[in-house]
Amino acid sequence: MDHHPPPASPVGNSAAASSKPPSPASTLSSRLASAPSSRHSATPPRQSPSASAPSPFSRTVYSDRFIPSRAGSNLALFDLAPSPSPDAAAAASGTAASSGSAPATSPYCALLRAALFGPDTPDRLASSATACSSSSSPGASPVGTPATGNIFRFKAEVPRKAKRALFSGEDEGDALFPGVFSTRGAGPRKIARSPYKVLDAPALQDDFYLNLVDWSSHNVLAVGLGNCVYLWNACSSKVTKLCDLGVDDNVCSVGWAQRGTHLAVGTNQGKVQIWDAARCKRIRTMESHRARVGALAWSSSLLSSGSRDKSILHHDIRAQDDYVSKLTGHKSEVCGLKWSYDNRQLASGGNDNRLFVWNSHSVQPVLKYNEHTAAVKAIAWSPHLHGLLASGGGTADRCIRFWNTTTNTHLSCMDTGSQVCNLVWSKNVNELVSTHGYSQNQIIVWRYPTMSKLATLTGHTYRVLYLAISPDGQTIVTGAGDETLRFWNVFPSPKSQSSDSLSCVGGTSFVRSYIR
Repeated sequence: MDHHPPPASPVGNSAAASSKPPSPASTLSSRLASAPSSRHSATPPRQSPSASAPSPFSRTVYSDRFIPSRAGSNLALFDLAPSPSPDAAAAASGTAASSGSAPATSPYCALLRAALFGPDTPDRLASSATACSSSSSPGASPVGTPATGNIFRFKAEVPRKAKRALFSGEDEGDALFPGVFSTRGAGPRKIARSPYKVLDAPALQDDFYLNLVDWSSHNVLAVGLGNCVYLWNACSSKVTKLCDLGVDDNVCSVGWAQRGTHLAVGTNQGKVQIWDAARCKRIRTMESHRARVGALAWSSSLLSSGSRDKSILHHDIRAQDDYVSKLTGHKSEVCGLKWSYDNRQLASGGNDNRLFVWNSHSVQPVLKYNEHTAAVKAIAWSPHLHGLLASGGGTADRCIRFWNTTTNTHLSCMDTGSQVCNLVWSKNVNELVSTHGYSQNQIIVWRYPTMSKLATLTGHTYRVLYLAISPDGQTIVTGAGDETLRFWNVFPSPKSQSSDSLSCVGGTSFVRSYIR
């Protein structure tokens, strides 16, 4: 059988006749320039014999890409028509009943349309009618032009509040669906007015100058009762007796190390003991103070102790010496002591109505504040703003004052109406809690910086002298001379909190039990 070669095509002839092959860039440009607009143009135009041979840059390249033309599309198909008039709705329902189809103006469709595009206002109805008429007219302009808008826009711009209500969970459902959803309101956060747990704490002393309660990062509460220290595990509710100082001594202060494994105990005889809480074993005893130790504060491996002998001692538990430095400046008993979160500044309050700020290397205070008119026991550093310090005064003062230790300025003052015993900041929100003594014995949750009251909690019958916060920052425990410890849920959880939080407390059921 004879094989006849196929006839040469004009493209092949032109390619063969070319003296220089086309470059890849020119070939790509040729393909983009000569791509067909629809599948119906797949047949190439026949060239006349008299036409000159085309250049390799103008040859036709065919592909299977289909680019439709939407110039004649009916955009009204993508639009949700506005609610019809009652007569039109009745006619539509009659037609639907005769044809057996569901009516298109059901309450569900109305709610869906309102949720997606917002309420039907006169402006939106007019713009929708204009868009429908322009898209269905014979001379409609192509998609993407200002006359018709984007095909995926459907209608006018969705109101911003509709987007928030749909995707942010805000309380605007009543505006979109009148009478369907109830609006909860944008009032302050609700805080339970009663404790969810109460522990009886016999022999809890009613002494303003002591600090007998502290909560560790491992979720263990330490409480000094008489001459003993007890540990209460918040996860298991197990109570452990850590130590007994004997009949000749009493517990005046307790303080957990930041890692939560070591507990410092200050005694009435001026001793400072370090205990390993996991093994219930005393590590060392430091006898450097000449009077009771009522305040303790940790900064990594450095323990600071404040005493009735008017001094503050720094103990490095890694060193053999009982203390590495001594701070002097107070003229009376040191009853408040707190390190800042960056461990660079130490705030101390005394019965001399003075508030001092020390740096990590000074033996004299670098800042002195004399505005309080009573003993300063309540001290708290803000975890949200560097250098922000809060302090509270005793019965004759009753004020909470705020200081900027970076600029050495007094920011504000709030008269609480009663003795300020303790302060603690929330780690999760910019709020703080104060506990009070004479004459109202209340607990107040404040929002900073407005100092508006979010809640006032009552229940203690004596001064609320002791305060600690849980490691997750949601729960506080308060202690008073009525020999009870009360647990309150006052702060929200952090946004990044995982389900396996350290805290095992926070239930809503009321429980009353003994701590020993």
